[in-house]
Amino acid sequence: MGRDSPDPVVLDASAILAYLQREPGYERVRGALAGGGAVVASVNLAEVAAKVAARGHDACAVVGRLEALGLRVEEFTRADALEAGALRALAPWLSLGDCACLALARRRGAPVLTADRAWSKLDLDAPDVELLR
Repeated sequence: MGRDSPDPVVLDASAILAYLQREPGYERVRGALAGGGAVVASVNLAEVAAKVAARGHDACAVVGRLEALGLRVEEFTRADALEAGALRALAPWLSLGDCACLALARRRGAPVLTADRAWSKLDLDAPDVELLR
């Protein structure tokens, strides 16, 4: 990224859903999106798409709007998969999606935004985690 680019932040699916539903903390996600520094793992985007579709909305349209706001989607790599598996073994209360998000954050050296309180129990060599609520 150029030097004028904001520091990246990795969004967990719960953070994106909080933004979409205007739940507490959504302003922080909006700021990350507007600043162009928001990244999501493709695995976590699948979680968002599933929730949006289950609520009867057009997931492609919603994701397109998020991308227009500045959300960047990062592919889930083989290395991410192995890291997520190792993290899941260390923190079994986290979902596989949570671990995928953390794996991306570790790879990028970026903080994470989440609305999931289960993350507060993390005691790993993890990136900075900001709880939205």
